[in-house]
Amino acid sequence: MKVAVVDSKGKETGRKADLSDAVFGIEPNNHAVYLDVKQYLANQRQGTHKAKERAEIAGSTRKIKKQKGTGTARAGSIKSGVFKGGGRMFGPRPRNYSFKLNKGLKRLARRSALSMKANDKAITVVEDFNLDAPKTKDFISVLKALGLENKKSLVVMGESNNNVYLSSRNLKATEVVTISELSTYKIMNANNVVLFEGSLEGVEANLAK
Repeated sequence: MKVAVVDSKGKETGRKADLSDAVFGIEPNNHAVYLDVKQYLANQRQGTHKAKERAEIAGSTRKIKKQKGTGTARAGSIKSGVFKGGGRMFGPRPRNYSFKLNKGLKRLARRSALSMKANDKAITVVEDFNLDAPKTKDFISVLKALGLENKKSLVVMGESNNNVYLSSRNLKATEVVTISELSTYKIMNANNVVLFEGSLEGVEANLAK
């Protein structure tokens, strides 16, 4: 698959980038994408939720009324969950939500996500550029030139570029990552994926295994 390479002003450079069919042209595996996104979201959970159960509530252990003859249900402790101020019954406890996925499946998921974007013509290849200083205004100008000002976009750089990263950090709809930070969730969460020309070789080398 060939995609025209544009510069930071949105103009075609006359070159075309050859996107590997092994990464951008496979039959997407929806279940692999689902599992990888599920793992990413599970890993974001702190799992520190906690509610006190009846054994942890401060209060008297005195039997609050006699066992029989009251006409109501028996009750042994004011700390029971059926009373106001009592402990939570089967409340949440701290736990770890993360789970393991094989590396091969995660690579398949990322290839599937990129192939979906390629099928939707939502991949833009831009000539590598740098900003003189970390200015959000300059980065917004680049997005405007690419027609992505009002769209969720994921920008993938070949190597870390501090000025580009800092210029984009204030923008809620845009995220700038390096090849090693690329994930299935981030690809699927974006409307458009912008690949620096210098990142293509690294992306294909990582995912074509």
